[in-house]
Amino acid sequence: MKETIIGISEGTRYSHYEDWFSEPHIRLVKLSHQADNFNEIEKCHGVILSGGHDIDPRLYNQPDFLRYVNPQDIDPRRDEFEWNIIRHTESNGKPLLGICRGLQLVNVYFGGTLIPDIPAFGKYNHSKLANGTDRVHSVDVDVNSWLFGILGTDRGVINSAHHQGIDMPGFDLVASALSPDGIIEGLERRNGEGRSFLLLVQWHPESMSDRESRFCRNIKNSFLEAVTASI
Repeated sequence: MKETIIGISEGTRYSHYEDWFSEPHIRLVKLSHQADNFNEIEKCHGVILSGGHDIDPRLYNQPDFLRYVNPQDIDPRRDEFEWNIIRHTESNGKPLLGICRGLQLVNVYFGGTLIPDIPAFGKYNHSKLANGTDRVHSVDVDVNSWLFGILGTDRGVINSAHHQGIDMPGFDLVASALSPDGIIEGLERRNGEGRSFLLLVQWHPESMSDRESRFCRNIKNSFLEAVTASI
């Protein structure tokens, strides 16, 4: 079997992605602003944008929202590095899987906006519990969405570890899944036919305890199928 090369942006849960994609025919490349190795993306057949730091509100023209984030959690270098990753995958038609922060940054790239702190804006807390474990809640999937075709179900249970979320979807993006309190849990192209694979989810499939869950297994498999088809 031909070797599949997947780039993963360096984030707080990088080892979870390594474990998730630990297969003999897959080689992982850590794409990191700290290592300044953007050129490594040229060899990658597909890319994953991982979770982690807050996104600078100035990227979506809301400098006043800086009061809702921890200044130490903002890293303009990472924002710029991963912005260039999105530009590269869009320009070269490479499959992109955006997870948590990855979903949020892609949304901003396409001109969308974010909720800088979900509880402060009147929604339930979606961040980790006090003991450091992920929250768990249900999710509803639009039966008319591309995501529904991937998952094969309109409802499930997912994990949650974020305090920022989607406000207005970016141009040409549409919500595909919602939490019970209305937080967007999935985004996809409004019309993806004939365009490169772009799958965006707010939960962390790489960290789910049930690896056989459709919300874990099917996300991984659909991405790998797209990557393999592009080689």
